[in-house]
Amino acid sequence: MTIMMTLRRLAPYLRQHAWAFWGGMLGLLAARLFEAAIPYFLKQGIDALADASHNDHSNEVLTNLIGPIALSIALCVIAQIVVTIISRILIRRIGVYVAFDLRNRLYQHLQRQGPNFYGRFPVGDLMARAINDITRVRELVAGTSRTTMVLIFTAIVGLLFMLSLSWQLTLAVILPAPLITYFAHRYAQRIFIRSQRTQEGFAELSTFVQQNLNGIRTVQAMAQEGREIERFAATNQTFADDNIALFRDSSAIGAIMPVIAGASTLIILGYGSFLYQSGDISIGTFTAFFSYLALLLWPIREAGTIVTQWQRGASGTARVFEILDFEPEIQDQGTPNHPELTGSIHIENLSYRYPNKDKDALTNLSLRVAAGQTLAVVGRVGSGKSTLLRLLVRLLEPTSGAILLDHRPIQDYPLPYLREKVCLVLQDPFLFADSLGDNIAYDNPERSHGEILDSASIAALTSTIEAFPEGLNTILGERGITLSGGQKQRAALARGIIRMSPLLVLDDCFSAVDTETEEHILSGLKNLRQGLTTLIVSNRVSTARHADTILVLDEGRLIEMGDHQTLLAKGGFYSDLERRQRLKEHDHEA
Repeated sequence: MTIMMTLRRLAPYLRQHAWAFWGGMLGLLAARLFEAAIPYFLKQGIDALADASHNDHSNEVLTNLIGPIALSIALCVIAQIVVTIISRILIRRIGVYVAFDLRNRLYQHLQRQGPNFYGRFPVGDLMARAINDITRVRELVAGTSRTTMVLIFTAIVGLLFMLSLSWQLTLAVILPAPLITYFAHRYAQRIFIRSQRTQEGFAELSTFVQQNLNGIRTVQAMAQEGREIERFAATNQTFADDNIALFRDSSAIGAIMPVIAGASTLIILGYGSFLYQSGDISIGTFTAFFSYLALLLWPIREAGTIVTQWQRGASGTARVFEILDFEPEIQDQGTPNHPELTGSIHIENLSYRYPNKDKDALTNLSLRVAAGQTLAVVGRVGSGKSTLLRLLVRLLEPTSGAILLDHRPIQDYPLPYLREKVCLVLQDPFLFADSLGDNIAYDNPERSHGEILDSASIAALTSTIEAFPEGLNTILGERGITLSGGQKQRAALARGIIRMSPLLVLDDCFSAVDTETEEHILSGLKNLRQGLTTLIVSNRVSTARHADTILVLDEGRLIEMGDHQTLLAKGGFYSDLERRQRLKEHDHEA
């Protein structure tokens, strides 16, 4: 991303703080004018002293001229300090709020993304972009851009004052400028590439650590600590090598620029002495030129650092906007005017194929579920059960066919409303590192203690709560690590039950629960959700038999449908599944 492209992408965020930006720029320019005025007054004072040394009016010069000049220099210094402080505050304020706005937009954007997006971008990479790369953007806006404008204003103001003193010496001083431009251009692209690679390396390092720590129990259980340490060391070494390569290029340009700048000093010493000897410039002008040269040399010396900072900021900006430019898979097309959902489902010729797959996960599925019914979906692993549930909450979009809720296409409902009324409880429960009560009441922290306990009771979680000294206030570890697999599953189930949504979708939420506890939960659900629709995915006949209708899927196709007794009488897949599970249970009891 070029510097101009970077500025264009950031322009909407900068425009919101236009008053602070222009105020800061004017402050920087004023500070440079005050700074450049000091050598000019110094030149007048030296020339006045030189003239006084040739006559008998030195005391008069000191009284009438040197005093006001010294006062003017002091006022310039004070004014420069004041406007510099104000301008820095204004510009740094912009940097903070640009980063603030970008973080908010990025976070909102991430909330709308689907599974394909998160399959492409690992969590560690997204964390690196949200933290490290946005920090680069803030540094670019608050630091690099300010320093760049200081250097530009310093160069322009310094050259104007120098031209007013001697145009010949000024032209000689700027002779090295083409060399500066050449080396800045030569190294800019290399530094951009190196910088982008270091930021990608940081993302890879973050992803590695994040995944490893999430799976630390598996690593330890498989005794793979040594191998993981070696893998981390290799990733860390690559990151270090990339940083060294970046430092090598930035150090090279940082060393070249001062050498080129040193040529200007030689020019003033040589050519300036010649002009003084010939009478074309005064001793005060000759002295002032050294002060102005110091102003000019500072931007030249810093040019290498500025090039590096711009390219690092540009690469960080590119990585942030790569995410922001990624359109969500599921577009919210819902209309604000829609009736309240009651929970009836009508599916017509529904098919879905995952990206880069050569066959459908679901094929021409059609069914009807009346409001208030319970539907169970059973089938082998990979038969399309979970895919169906994800289509019902628009985590996925159908390849063909239609899903109607209350006789309206599912796309007509706004996404937030749809996902509020169609509650999906996933097989793999996720719990936040918060209290157990707050996890259950996640959708509404203002829920009463009684509501939380009632939903926990239906989810057979009461004994777990009573076993904790802090009860519902017990703080769970990250991802609910302090709970067992069954407890986590039941806590997630309680979180879904408490919402009393018109359509509750349970994705194999009893896999880690024993059959006795399962019976307790299903009985409570039946009593609680009378008149409300419930969809249950399960491979257990003991779960499915409670449903009004049972759907049997195989390789994405509907092969059987009916209630428990009807399907047993057919002697098909469901009947065979029931027989095998009954024999297994009998063997287990024996």
